[in-house]
Amino acid sequence: MQTDTRPSATWPSVPKVHKRNRSTSLSDQQTAKKAHANHARLHLPQPIEPVYESQNGSVSQSEEKSSAVEINNSAAGDPQRFAVADLNFSWAEEEEKVVLAPYDYVASNSGKEFRTLILNAFNAWFRVPPESLTIICDVVRMLHTSSLLIDDIQDNSLLRRGRPVAHSIYGVAQTINTGNYVYFLAAKELNKLRNAASALEVFTAEMLNLHRGQGQELYWRDTLKCPTEDEYLKMVSNKTGGLFRMAVKLMQAESPAGPMAPVCDKLVQLLGLVYQIADDYKNLTAVEYTTSKGFCEDLTEGKFSFPVVHSIQSRPEDRRLYQILAQKTTEVEVKKYAVSYIESTGSLEYTKQVVRVLVQRARDELSRIDQGRERNQEMHALLGKMALE
Repeated sequence: MQTDTRPSATWPSVPKVHKRNRSTSLSDQQTAKKAHANHARLHLPQPIEPVYESQNGSVSQSEEKSSAVEINNSAAGDPQRFAVADLNFSWAEEEEKVVLAPYDYVASNSGKEFRTLILNAFNAWFRVPPESLTIICDVVRMLHTSSLLIDDIQDNSLLRRGRPVAHSIYGVAQTINTGNYVYFLAAKELNKLRNAASALEVFTAEMLNLHRGQGQELYWRDTLKCPTEDEYLKMVSNKTGGLFRMAVKLMQAESPAGPMAPVCDKLVQLLGLVYQIADDYKNLTAVEYTTSKGFCEDLTEGKFSFPVVHSIQSRPEDRRLYQILAQKTTEVEVKKYAVSYIESTGSLEYTKQVVRVLVQRARDELSRIDQGRERNQEMHALLGKMALE
């Protein structure tokens, strides 16, 4: 029979019971206090207190001290209170502020309110009552701002409108919760509209489209799969165009013109495409984007933006852009090289031409809807701002 040479299991030792008087020396007490203070400062587990045996049994020093203090057994410590306590709680304003803090942080540093300008321009046709238009504008603003909270997390962004992103201040978990919470607050606001039922249907359909588009873009980025131009445009139609479509459909439903309100689906689709493709171009070229979002942030995100898609497809055998996107680099010189490469393939100029064509197509659709009555010069002005001239 072999002898088991493995070390035997060692159990934590139990403090020995020392038979001594309850009174301890002054030096012992001071040493114990210092040890507890050091452990608390370093966030270490507190050492096991020595246990002394008295005439009445074993007691620790802390138990000895607490025994000298009369404990007030309040109702909060009485389990019987749950038999009669009012358990219907209300939501307080201070609690709401805590949950909304990441949203309020971003909303307090508002952007150009371009979507609100678009809605005001469309209202030249729809004549939506002011109270309904205010609700719709608020809902669109809430959805856009809350989506930025989620986008910045998914894109690992550092800046939003020139300030640190919300999750770098409030944490990822709280920021995600706030973003989702505001989606539902926006849906609740729609109940105030005259046609609330149809408004909620529009909301649901376009929120699904928005998340479909976002899911496609994240998939391409994370698998390093370059989409075709048409796949990219479909993604933009869902992601960026979804919020435009939602707003216009809500306005159509609230319009006093009813079924006679103009159908603007084609124009809305074009606006979404122009807005996103122009944004992709500016992200790689515009100085103001460097200030508000960081230098060529799309490259750091590893994003297949419109100019990047064209550049890769123009030289499919060249893997340099793939490699740069895969690294999600923050190196300025590497990103400058990438922009130079994209420019060498003619992709920046191509992007400008595509925006120019789409803007003209939007102007033609605008004229068709307006039927020569020139009621929407505001929309023409907005298209002029979107053009990359």
